[in-house]
Amino acid sequence: MTSLAHFEALAGSIAIPSKAVIDGKVTPALSGKTFDNVSPRNGRIINAVAEGDSADIDAAVASARAAFEDGRWRKKHYNEKKRILFKLADLMKRDAEQLALLESLDVGKPINDSLKVDIPASIKTVRYYAEALDKVYGEVGPETSDRISFAVHEPLGVIGCVVPWNFPLMMAAWKIAPALAMGNSVVLKPAEQSPLTALKLGELALEAGLPPGVLNVVPGFGAAAGKALALHMDVDMIAFTGSGAVGKLLMQYSGQSNLKRVSLELGGKSPQIVFADCPDLKAAAEHAAWGIFYNQGEVCTAASRLLVHEDIADAFVENLLGIARTITPGDPLSPDTRFGAMVSEEQMKTALRYISTANSEGCALRLGGRRAREDTGGFYVEPTVFDAVKADATLSREEVFGPVLAVTRFSDTGQALKMANGTVYGLAAGVWTKDVSLAHRAARELRAGLVWVNGWDACDITMPFGGFKQSGFGRDRSLHALHKYADLKSVSITLR
Repeated sequence: MTSLAHFEALAGSIAIPSKAVIDGKVTPALSGKTFDNVSPRNGRIINAVAEGDSADIDAAVASARAAFEDGRWRKKHYNEKKRILFKLADLMKRDAEQLALLESLDVGKPINDSLKVDIPASIKTVRYYAEALDKVYGEVGPETSDRISFAVHEPLGVIGCVVPWNFPLMMAAWKIAPALAMGNSVVLKPAEQSPLTALKLGELALEAGLPPGVLNVVPGFGAAAGKALALHMDVDMIAFTGSGAVGKLLMQYSGQSNLKRVSLELGGKSPQIVFADCPDLKAAAEHAAWGIFYNQGEVCTAASRLLVHEDIADAFVENLLGIARTITPGDPLSPDTRFGAMVSEEQMKTALRYISTANSEGCALRLGGRRAREDTGGFYVEPTVFDAVKADATLSREEVFGPVLAVTRFSDTGQALKMANGTVYGLAAGVWTKDVSLAHRAARELRAGLVWVNGWDACDITMPFGGFKQSGFGRDRSLHALHKYADLKSVSITLR
């Protein structure tokens, strides 16, 4: 197994990207400003990154618009588009270890997760949409004697992609790959906490032969670069993953500008429901633990609520705690680490504040609840479990986005489904039962965009991803994502 020393040496030897990618050039911000990029691993500065603002966004959008209008990408034969996107995927694979290291340094996730999950999934996404881009078909209308009608999908134009810090490269790939596959130009604004893999991706895209202006990457802060992108009159769509508060702002910005389309994948307060007839209690406990503690709980689909039938609750929770006790915070660059650092000091403090609130509201703390590894200077929080959490408690209603599990007991199916649906969110839900009828009934009644039965996060790039209610609208992944980045045009030809 590659060692901690290996990754520390690699971090000292590779070029850490720091500049924007605009119009085919790697460039500093027009203002010359930079911001400190801090690693949650130890609280130290990794590098100084170009601080893009409205001027850089204007330049990137102008470049993207010019590329779209002259057709340097849009009008390419699909075989050539495929070749370039497959080349990009090959380059990502070539530099997979560097990408994984940058991801772990930037956001604190375990290096093994970056190497085995995030980077391979990102590569697969690019390849999936490269292969799919020539499989978007139009339709022919009803035949008449004097007219032929058909509908075709056409690219929207300039797509602004704003991606989060929890899965920086994967979320970028989910958006830019289908947008590019449909023939659009893209301006990508990564989260200020996690710019590194997005900048590296922009450099690799140029190396792969993507024409200048087709993919621009502008790092910077949301209040400056993100807002400018969302208000820009020459951006046709904003594709966003992140918080509900920012999602609502993007809707306002759309109305204040050009009514650009907005696709939102927002937060969640996802429940796992374990019924008394759960077919595999050990597997359910394992999924309950990792459903919340994977990626330090910084997952939009995190299973942050565990609803368990009262008949099995005591034994189940003890089993869960036994698993959770084996999950301890460690150095993100150590291959032995399964649970790393939170992305920032701010996010760490948010999690600790929710823990304090749960304690004050009478929830029963069973495990964790404290900051960890403080001597490293990094931002670590122990895996935390609260039992006896009421359905109306803060911990049941609000998204923590951290490693904090709320356990609630129920007595019957109706009560469980009511509690599961009792939040403003509707992203994901899980059901554990061997009753096929109950599984189908629960799947139908749960107000969530993703429902998993006897498993958690049990799907891949081939299935659509998105939510109901205040978890947003629009879908990433699958062939459905391609249509999101296209307009449907009807053409009718009168026969003379």
